[in-house]
Amino acid sequence: MTARPEIPVAARPDILVAGGGLAGAAAAVLLAQAGRDVLLLEREAVAKDKVCGEFLSYEAVATLERLGLNVAGLGGEVIDHVRLVRGRREVRAPLPFRGLGISRQVLDEAVLALAAQAGAQVRRGVAVRRISDGIVETAAENFGPKTLLLATGKHETRGLARPASPGTLVGFKTYFRLQAAERDKLSGHVELILFAGGYAGLQPVEGGRANLCLVIEAAVLRRLGSWPEVLATVQESCPRLAARLRGAEQLRAPLSIARMPYGFVHRHARDDAANCYRLGDQAAVIPSFTGDGMAIALHSAALAARCIIAGEGAETYHRRLAGQVAGQIRRAGWLDRARSIPFLGGAWFYGIEKFPASIGFLAARTRLEEKEAAAF
Repeated sequence: MTARPEIPVAARPDILVAGGGLAGAAAAVLLAQAGRDVLLLEREAVAKDKVCGEFLSYEAVATLERLGLNVAGLGGEVIDHVRLVRGRREVRAPLPFRGLGISRQVLDEAVLALAAQAGAQVRRGVAVRRISDGIVETAAENFGPKTLLLATGKHETRGLARPASPGTLVGFKTYFRLQAAERDKLSGHVELILFAGGYAGLQPVEGGRANLCLVIEAAVLRRLGSWPEVLATVQESCPRLAARLRGAEQLRAPLSIARMPYGFVHRHARDDAANCYRLGDQAAVIPSFTGDGMAIALHSAALAARCIIAGEGAETYHRRLAGQVAGQIRRAGWLDRARSIPFLGGAWFYGIEKFPASIGFLAARTRLEEKEAAAF
């Protein structure tokens, strides 16, 4: 076997954050505010849309405000009710908290700007190609950070990829501009639409738009063939969604992502790099219907920053994070499996029809516990 040639290293920053999404940018803010030398590499030159339901829960709002971000000034839509829909049946209930509908493009841009203001060095349009033996390789130069934060979201990185996902779900996301009457009916609501083979979420975001995020089994997608057939089939099974989208303008081609690893929680292994902290979707992935994915991402950023500042290693961080989020992710997984089994799904929905207040209970049980969310 030929030895791999030595890689020249251009710089050795104290802390390198690979990925400038919500988790990576938030961690950069906190570490820079603590006076640390932080270099953040973000693959996109400008913030872009992502496959995300874009529900910013109260825990996430509180974390962002503690960072110093004026969340209300971003123009998000207040969401305080949920409407659960299955075929022609539906249940409406208040949420036990208030959230916001806000696009990732706007939110990611704002947190990245905050990181730069805090003193982090932010380089955009720089993709991490590979991470090996502590060396972060890009097209132009390589870095040898003392501490690495891996925050590449759903994108895998050569050398530090997550375990292969057994997931069979495909996610889609697009925006619509609804007719005025339907936009008014949707206002203040997230609508969760259950259908055979998957579910969808529709909610308002800033700019008068509605975000439609849809998750479908890969086998069902193969049978239907394409996004237009998927959308038509779901509308046929759900008159509520068909009414919402009647006369609506689709504002962009749908984004998609395959093999979503719902239920994934990173467990620190013996051969893991001692200086590598995984954040956001690289650390834990909760089913999207809970609306708590961004809160978990922000919590992972805050916990990693606290551990680094305190001189605690990656193993300690990963153990704590897993202990704090594994329970809610496990409970969300149970609900997702119950939803996906035809008989159980019908019985589950019937129980919610009889006891609408259970929606609030289930929503609370799939959230980050307040004592953890408020720790920062």
